[in-house]
Amino acid sequence: MNDSVRPKGELTLRTLAMPADANPAGDIFGGWVMAQMDLASGIRAAERARGRVVTAAVKEMAFELPVKIGDTLSVYTHIERVGRTSITLNVEAWAHRSRYNKLEKVTAGTFIMVALDENGAPKPVPSES
Repeated sequence: MNDSVRPKGELTLRTLAMPADANPAGDIFGGWVMAQMDLASGIRAAERARGRVVTAAVKEMAFELPVKIGDTLSVYTHIERVGRTSITLNVEAWAHRSRYNKLEKVTAGTFIMVALDENGAPKPVPSES
């Protein structure tokens, strides 16, 4: 890994890319990577909202490199903005390629989560304290 290029945000999720998540060429499906990023966003946003959240939007996502079978996918999240009921997160996915002792950024995106009350209606995100 180039020392000047490091993941931004907090490590929120790590998982192993398995054969069931890949196409016949051994590349992991982009939808699987995106699902892991969505899970990480939900974890981080739920912690900040102190309750239930849902994904409202995903923006500006581009796949830079493939994830391969056997790679460890690490998802980093950074809360960019907290609105009245929404939380905007910058999310990065990095692949640790243990065969080569290499860490590479594979994709990034902006996820917008909305806090919900017990009835499923948007609710204000509590202030930090």
